[in-house]
Amino acid sequence: MHAKRLAGLAALTMLCSMLFMTLGARGNWDFVLPYRGAKLLALLLVASAIATSTLLFQTITRNRILTPSIMGFDALYLLMLTAAVFLLGAGGYGQIPEPAQFLITLALLIAGALTLYGTLLNQIRQDLMRMILTGVIIGVLFRSLNAFMSRMIDPNEFSVIQINSYARFNRIETDLLSIALLLCGTTLIVAWRMRHRLDVLALGHNAAINLGEDPRRTQLQILILISVLVATSIALVGPVAFLGLLVVNVAYLITPSPRHATLLPSAVLIGAIVLIGGQMILEHSLGLSTPLAVVIDLAGGIVFLTLILKGTVR
Repeated sequence: MHAKRLAGLAALTMLCSMLFMTLGARGNWDFVLPYRGAKLLALLLVASAIATSTLLFQTITRNRILTPSIMGFDALYLLMLTAAVFLLGAGGYGQIPEPAQFLITLALLIAGALTLYGTLLNQIRQDLMRMILTGVIIGVLFRSLNAFMSRMIDPNEFSVIQINSYARFNRIETDLLSIALLLCGTTLIVAWRMRHRLDVLALGHNAAINLGEDPRRTQLQILILISVLVATSIALVGPVAFLGLLVVNVAYLITPSPRHATLLPSAVLIGAIVLIGGQMILEHSLGLSTPLAVVIDLAGGIVFLTLILKGTVR
């Protein structure tokens, strides 16, 4: 049954991709196809990164409500953006080449994540809940610093921060795709090869030890994979708070299975359908009157509240 549902999701993803490439296309196909193809590849990359990182994070925390955003990734990105505009000015920030902005943001996000993980993993006993609470506190600190600097920035320069603080699916920098594809592609391959170990880890700490798995080492490896995926996605398109929560919980409903060999492709395909189909509808039916990130966050927020009210915890 799961195989049929995965095949249906794959067929729907292909249909959305074909419509995205051809719907409303006019003029020279030699220009249209490469341009839309690059955007399509970026959307697939972001969907894969966010869906996989969220599923991995929920596996090691054994909680269907938590996502990597709770670790302060989004807040750290906004703080770095505000600090750059505050120190360099809007003109100075705009003069930094896009590849340099991408690599600097990526490096700082990964360094911040690994610093947090390393600090907590150096404790005598691994404590994921302490890590989560620390992430919440750090996120509040980052948002407070961001709000403080925002009040001292010129209103005209603050508009640059507002523009870049939302996910930009309609203006993805396709020149950065090669770097993002290399990082995400390698990380996704590693995550897929760990799928059976993830099944064991999802059984719990004691069960994993009894089955010959080292939970502490495996959790560290997974956290590194999560940091790379989330940092690459944020650096490429910006923060999307509830996309991972939305697509992973839909994957649990459509393909209810404890096996990550089923959940990983299901979550990725659903994420691709949401991003590609949503972007296509907004571009051709609604004229981009509403950003896709706003719609996703609205739907994801409703899912989040529903899960909290139901007390959904694995």
